[in-house]
Amino acid sequence: MAQYFSILLVMLTLATGLVWALDRYRWAPKRRSQLADAEAAARGTLEGPERDKLLAQPGWVENSAGVFPVIAAVMILRSFLFEPFQIPSGSMMPTLLVGDFVLVQKFAYGLKDPVFAKKVIATGEPKRGDVFVFKDPRDPKIDLIKRVVGLPGDKIVYRNKHLYVQPACKGQQPCPALAEVASVDEGLGAFFIGNYPLDNRLETLGDVKHHILQAPGIPDRVGEYYRQPGQRAGQWLVPAGHYFAMGDNRDNSADSRFWGFVPEENLVGKAVFIWMSFNMDRGPDSWLPSWVPTGVRFGRIGPIK
Repeated sequence: MAQYFSILLVMLTLATGLVWALDRYRWAPKRRSQLADAEAAARGTLEGPERDKLLAQPGWVENSAGVFPVIAAVMILRSFLFEPFQIPSGSMMPTLLVGDFVLVQKFAYGLKDPVFAKKVIATGEPKRGDVFVFKDPRDPKIDLIKRVVGLPGDKIVYRNKHLYVQPACKGQQPCPALAEVASVDEGLGAFFIGNYPLDNRLETLGDVKHHILQAPGIPDRVGEYYRQPGQRAGQWLVPAGHYFAMGDNRDNSADSRFWGFVPEENLVGKAVFIWMSFNMDRGPDSWLPSWVPTGVRFGRIGPIK
């Protein structure tokens, strides 16, 4: 859907821009020439309605040329700078909640053309710990938001709710060893799956400290994991040009553990800021439709960690 909107935005920009250019450089000079001819024939300067009639733009030209700067600004902002994104599920809790609206920095991982989404200028690469938006490898029409856990060449192991990372060996001697990602237990009770409290932990992933949720009573769904050829269940080697993504809500996230890796060409951008947050929680006796917010969480507005 987002890609279709981008194409529509480009088409509208081109169409209104063409009308604006034709009016500025061809039709407007022609109208001024007609005014000059009329004034020469009248041997005097035309004023009032008569002059306005000769210089007036046709309605469709006036409307198209008038909206062109607005549409062009929106296209540039959305395609190359920032794009809004709504959090649709709880897979990134507690970092992101359902009802959060975030800004995605489109230029963080390279500038792409808005129609074919091909990178035209390299500006950077995802870093371990980034919260990023990407096209679902299973269905590129859908955007997903997760956290970068594995970089190209990394070895990832997830076993018994413990995450291990072995960074890619890039000529270091000795090569980095497989090590558990450090996390500190911060207690139970703030978040639940049904009636079961979730374990809230502070994890250090690269240079990023962030919270994750785990369900102590729910075993890992190892049988559903993506089995990479040549690797054991729960173990992955990130290919070149790909990334390993996981949700912060570890036992309630469909991510790279289940469907594989995120290709570089699927990257959309880095989620950097929560600009609005609506509370979507409601009691069982609420008469409001599910899409109607019950409040605004102003305290959540701010940078994403």
